[in-house]
Amino acid sequence: MTGRPESVTQDAAPQSRDRSGLVLGVLSLAAFMAALDLFIVNVAFRDIGRSFPEESLSDQSWVLNAYAVVYAALLVPLGRYADQRSRKTGFIAGLVVFTVASLACALAPNLWFLVAARAVQAVGAAALTPTSLGLIVQTFSGPARTRAVRIWAATGAIAAAAGPVIGGSLVELSWRWVFLINIPTGILAVIVAVKVLRDGRDTSGTRAPGPLGAFFVILAVGALALALVQGNDWGWGNPKTVTAFALAAAGSAALALQIARSSRPLVDLALLQVRTFRWSNLSVIGFGAAFAGFLLAGVLWAQLVWGYSDIKVGLCVAPGPLMVPVFAVLAQRAARRVSSSAITVTGCLLFAAGCVLVLTSVTVDGAYATQLLPALLITGAGTGLALPELLATATSELPPERSTTGSAIVNTSRQIGAVVGVSLVIAYLPDFSGIEDPVPGFQHAWWACAITAVLGAGAAMFMRPDRGVSKA
Repeated sequence: MTGRPESVTQDAAPQSRDRSGLVLGVLSLAAFMAALDLFIVNVAFRDIGRSFPEESLSDQSWVLNAYAVVYAALLVPLGRYADQRSRKTGFIAGLVVFTVASLACALAPNLWFLVAARAVQAVGAAALTPTSLGLIVQTFSGPARTRAVRIWAATGAIAAAAGPVIGGSLVELSWRWVFLINIPTGILAVIVAVKVLRDGRDTSGTRAPGPLGAFFVILAVGALALALVQGNDWGWGNPKTVTAFALAAAGSAALALQIARSSRPLVDLALLQVRTFRWSNLSVIGFGAAFAGFLLAGVLWAQLVWGYSDIKVGLCVAPGPLMVPVFAVLAQRAARRVSSSAITVTGCLLFAAGCVLVLTSVTVDGAYATQLLPALLITGAGTGLALPELLATATSELPPERSTTGSAIVNTSRQIGAVVGVSLVIAYLPDFSGIEDPVPGFQHAWWACAITAVLGAGAAMFMRPDRGVSKA
């Protein structure tokens, strides 16, 4: 997703105001669809398990992790490839793959078919997300471009807030509707995209990353998730668990070598030499793990312990995400007087405090308003402070022509964190149906979320610009 706006082909001429509105609408809608799938499936998790009762909770976790692993691995290479060939073609192809895979998910006859379809769905999401941003950058200019990018970016926050409520409403019909809803939306988006989008590509000659980098990400993150979610079933000293951890380490080492020595690295080494970019990525992994883990644990607690209906779960989780835009605005105002590093650290620590609050207060017979709601509001506030600052600061010291690539890498790191967070929660909740007292397992899961948020805060402390180093 290198996308230099100055180097696109002549096809990307400015469009009329009416058509520009349609362009922004369809690109934001597609990004919203991809982001929504990261949140909406959490609420469907219980009902998916009921449809496949022979599968364990650790097996069911791959419905979430398969999507995140593949999305993380392919976000950068597919975006860069589309930049070189055709952004419009890459976007429409990604949208078609995402829509068709959504139908396959809805028709899944068994769990592993669903997992495979989710992986294919992630391929489409990884293609349409970066190309949608690249098409916005080439379509708009000046202040209009800034406004358009902000609207596009806001779709992620809207998806986070709307996901649980939409998911809960659809799951009341069937969990398959979580995926079926993408089909009419996807078809409409494809039709509009074909008609209104102008093509463009990067003519700078920068080569797309080789496929090995993406493979090493899948190997490293997938093997780590496998070791974490199966560790309790297999035994932590079992050769299979040890082998999975070893594969994760080997994949990580191979990825580092590919970045350092390949002529077509997944991540340009020069980007990692930028202090704010390097530490922002490390921080977002920690915070991403905390966020994804906390969301899943909260949903499972409300469903499996308190016995909430799906729509009630969606409504009870929603106040947290609704706090995000409020505190994001406060963070933007505070940034005039306080460093982004300090704001991010505050947000991460606030999120950790919310995790600690819920693990020390919830009881099996507890009340939502006094035990879960306060933690949701606190973690939502922490997210509003931390996440926008992380995403903005990561690319703040990069030259303009590398900002979209940098943004894709940060989102890759965020998805890696999500896989870790989901896997940690599942690791503490093995075979939930057989647990007489669920509280200790959930407490350990929330402790894991708190610790990863603190680790994110620790990395954020080093996000200050290094004035002695030139931009990559």
